[in-house]
Amino acid sequence: MTTSQSRVARRVAGLAPSGIRKFFELVERMPDAISLAIGEPDFTTPWRGRESAIYSLEKGHTHYTPNRGTQELREAVASYLERRFGISYHPDREVLITVGAAEAIDLALRAILDPGDAVLIPQPCFVSYPPCTVLAGGVPVPVPTRVENDFRVQAADLEAARADRPRALLMCYPNNPTGAVMGREDLESVVRWAAEKDLVLIADEIYAELHYDGGHVSAAAIPGARDRTILIGGFSKAWAMTGWRLGFAAGPPDLIEAMAKVHAYTVMCAPTMAQEAALDVLTGCDDEVAAMRREYNQRRRIIVKRLRDMGLDCFEPRGAFYAFPSIAGTGLSSEEFAERLLREEKVAVVPGAAFGACGEGFVRCSYATSIAALEEGMARMARFVGRVGG
Repeated sequence: MTTSQSRVARRVAGLAPSGIRKFFELVERMPDAISLAIGEPDFTTPWRGRESAIYSLEKGHTHYTPNRGTQELREAVASYLERRFGISYHPDREVLITVGAAEAIDLALRAILDPGDAVLIPQPCFVSYPPCTVLAGGVPVPVPTRVENDFRVQAADLEAARADRPRALLMCYPNNPTGAVMGREDLESVVRWAAEKDLVLIADEIYAELHYDGGHVSAAAIPGARDRTILIGGFSKAWAMTGWRLGFAAGPPDLIEAMAKVHAYTVMCAPTMAQEAALDVLTGCDDEVAAMRREYNQRRRIIVKRLRDMGLDCFEPRGAFYAFPSIAGTGLSSEEFAERLLREEKVAVVPGAAFGACGEGFVRCSYATSIAALEEGMARMARFVGRVGG
């Protein structure tokens, strides 16, 4: 008789469960717990977007859209990218609307990888990058980054990885989980290296609007990068639209065409109501985005100070909404620290090891929550750190 294990594909059976979801599920069973684990804004989607979705339902707009997304939204995305980051894309050939940025990343990998192709992934990184690479038939190659370099990937780090059959470089700045950003000079060095190796650059810039030290520089805006870059973006973070599941990809026509082909066979199109809501938030909610960014910036300063006050070294995040303090001085592994903190003080953080081996010795704390919850969470964490020492 066939066993259940034998019915599961080896590449799926070998995947580890998400280190983030594990703690999210534990918190769900603790009503009095404070979660600093999930990267989800505590803000509500701007009313303009919600109203558009309601109105679209009232008008009966409940049918498929074109596979690539509505013409109006693709034009708005192209206009937004040129207005904000100085990159010009043709809405018909070079923009694709996806089911979240997560689908865009999956499509990019499946569209460009042949079995055995390597993808260089600077770490610490978002937990889905290596598994998505494996599911697309590729080989994830971790590229460690270090706090001494502000967690910015260096061309020398990429060269040291020495991947066999390198095909792509997948990176995320502003970074999840560290909050690191890449300046223009940093990106120029990396783009030159990628061009020398003839790699596709997959730039996950979902946190582009959450940059605290000046304007975000897109990897695709660097000279020589546009025609080898798949730029990934979405509405979940800056516009507080996580549940709407809407993202986009922009890039060279051949790559976008390949992604659109996979997209059409797998999900057909992104949700119609979400696209109509996104059109309005993208074109009319700059003030709301700026207000949320100011609030996150205030929380950022609070959490970094509180972490340092309790004796934890903490790199100052310059983007996204995560702090990544070192807990090495406690003598606990990141998994032990997170599990004991949750059990003893009912505060959820994510072990740094969930984001790659070089994340060991750190934990990720999301400050996408209210200041009151943040203050209480930090007070509980300080009690815990005081007990375990460091």
